[in-house]
Amino acid sequence: MARIGVMTFLHNDNFGSSLQAYALQRVLREMGHECEHIDYLPDNREKLRNLIESGNSIRLVLEGMRKKRVKAGQAGARQKSSAIPEFYKRRMKMSPRCRNGKELKKISGRYDILLCGSDQIWNPVWMNPAYFLNFGGNQPKIAYAASLGVSRLGSGKKAGMIRRLVHGFDAVSVREEEGADLLESITGTRPEVMPDPVCLLRKEDWEEIAGERPSEDPYLLCYFIGENPEYWEKAKRISREKNIRMLTIPVTEESYQNGGELLDGIGPEAFLGAIGGADTVLTDSFHALAFSAILEKNCELCRRYRDNDPESKNSRIDHFRREIGRNGPEQMREKGLCWLKQQIRA
Repeated sequence: MARIGVMTFLHNDNFGSSLQAYALQRVLREMGHECEHIDYLPDNREKLRNLIESGNSIRLVLEGMRKKRVKAGQAGARQKSSAIPEFYKRRMKMSPRCRNGKELKKISGRYDILLCGSDQIWNPVWMNPAYFLNFGGNQPKIAYAASLGVSRLGSGKKAGMIRRLVHGFDAVSVREEEGADLLESITGTRPEVMPDPVCLLRKEDWEEIAGERPSEDPYLLCYFIGENPEYWEKAKRISREKNIRMLTIPVTEESYQNGGELLDGIGPEAFLGAIGGADTVLTDSFHALAFSAILEKNCELCRRYRDNDPESKNSRIDHFRREIGRNGPEQMREKGLCWLKQQIRA
């Protein structure tokens, strides 16, 4: 039995991030290990230092300001932001809060193994070396299904940083074939491709923690991370053609204005219940697509990025659709569990 500390995104007010973290911790515990997530919430000084040292775009600051505007203007957004930490308290074990690299280094000594994954923790657009476990000591470092989220790298500086950071890992797997291609081009070694942690649990495991469906009547569930007027045109057309209600889990300012009947301020369990009860899910979200497949719901996909956008994250969705169509949920699950067992045993 190993003591495992896991690093991933925890504080971005995102249902998919919180649920993939839950899934990974749950399966590691079911394997018999002690496991907790390292509760990393960088303070403003740490964020600024990383922005400069990693050469990240100022667009990240602007995106953060946009999210803060939504939260400041909508009580439901603030309620959702509180619901996710409450989910962690109910469902997971968390370390003491870490606000910077010094605190991460100090806490790393309590673990036999450091593990990072999944989600877009290795995306070069918002790169942070902490998610490459750069604070660890001599214990083994494992990356499970880490996602770069892009199919092309921008600056040579980012490629060099990723090469150096990945070099210290004992085992690396990524979430998409495109990510494996990129790492192979940078490091000369091709990592294995593993499914997102949400795929490590069965349909009945997710139904066990899901909230009640929000309506007994058939409904179209809309869940959009991006803003695009075409999303709402498509939503209204599907609602009209199927003659069903349109319910929206709001994220953006646009969704609050155009979403019609809102499922506002809900937490991760209610998010699962809303997907599980839907007639159809319309989304631009990777994890909403993944849960629709796991819970066997019809899903209509909106593409959030242009394919020629250098920061496009469409590769993760394209890869998932290929894999789920080719192998199915159970084969994906067994593949991921087998890899984790082998690497932790080693």
